[in-house]
Amino acid sequence: MRAPDEGKRGLEEMAGYLLWNAEVEEARRKASSFAANLPWLTTSQRDDVERVYVADRVAASRAILERNRDRAVELRGEYSTRYEDLKRRCVAAVLGAVAVAVGVGAGLVLFTR
Repeated sequence: MRAPDEGKRGLEEMAGYLLWNAEVEEARRKASSFAANLPWLTTSQRDDVERVYVADRVAASRAILERNRDRAVELRGEYSTRYEDLKRRCVAAVLGAVAVAVGVGAGLVLFTR
């Protein structure tokens, strides 16, 4: 069973890699578009503006992803706790219902004799 888990993890890593590269490429496109609106810039100034824009956008994207990751971990913990609590209550309810059914059945057997 280890190979399918590793394959799944590999695919998830590849998807993450492709998504991140798409984000960086989008930042480059936006930077180029932004710099194009500043026609008075020299070529080196335009390159600097694009580089700073891309760096800023990538940093912002990374921060957003890290916040989402942290929140996902937090939610996973909360939901796991809730699930375990719900599972315990369901098992207790089923055991209680079985105990009541056994008690009623035993009572009927005793009273019908």
